[in-house]
Amino acid sequence: MIHFIVATHGPLASALLESSRMVYGELPNVRAVTLTEEAGIDGFQQAFSRVLADASEGADGVLVLCDMQSGTPWNVACQFAFSPKTTPPVAVVAGVNFPMLLQTDEVSHFCDVHAATRQLIALTHPTLIQAELTVSAPPDDF
Repeated sequence: MIHFIVATHGPLASALLESSRMVYGELPNVRAVTLTEEAGIDGFQQAFSRVLADASEGADGVLVLCDMQSGTPWNVACQFAFSPKTTPPVAVVAGVNFPMLLQTDEVSHFCDVHAATRQLIALTHPTLIQAELTVSAPPDDF
């Protein structure tokens, strides 16, 4: 089973989880950790370590969904993902969004965190669309 962490700057992670509960209900095995100005980088590292330890219990892997590449949440998550001491395995993705969070339930049953990551990206990619004006003829049946 794959467990998930949403790691973001500011309250975005918590807001995404709160919104998901409104639309989908409780997402099992999904946790949030946020970088705040008050705690800073050191505080975030400590909080992330605690959340990762919690998320790792009973998991085959942990998938960290970050808000952006190269920010503090990404960098801290990658330190764990690329450490040979980290168990279970950790994978990291940038660009978390609401559809991605809701799709975590579709890949939570995987045992391989990297396979789950590829599938989650594949499921989410089609949700990234640009709105276009469509002009259609009005139906002729009244």
